[in-house]
Amino acid sequence: MGQRIEVRWEGDGLRFEGSSADGTMRMASSRDGEGAGLRPMQTLAIALGGCIGMDVVSILQRMRQPLEGLWIEVEGQQADEYPRRYTELTVTYHVRGAVDERRLQRAIGLSENKYCSVRASLGTDVRLTSRYDIET
Repeated sequence: MGQRIEVRWEGDGLRFEGSSADGTMRMASSRDGEGAGLRPMQTLAIALGGCIGMDVVSILQRMRQPLEGLWIEVEGQQADEYPRRYTELTVTYHVRGAVDERRLQRAIGLSENKYCSVRASLGTDVRLTSRYDIET
């Protein structure tokens, strides 16, 4: 059998807690107010950022690039009609270190097109645009 998670309603509003053997997270509807928990679509964008981030760091380390830091912004556009799925995602990689630009491009391409299971799960009809900046 595959990976197992649980999602439980907290009994108040539209608040849920998701858990696995590795940890927990809170989710809530936008009507529950700010700070009540992440929205489900936010968790999907975070999962994408985490997945590609892990790949890019791993690939750059194998390429022996002097990566000092990485943070990723993911901005999503959703369909107007239900289900309000992502139609477009823009990923901006902020890289710190004297990383070779061509190797960074290669690492990003490998992650987004081959290794990242979250990206693959989103399907090819979700347009993905990537940008990066390198701060040395």
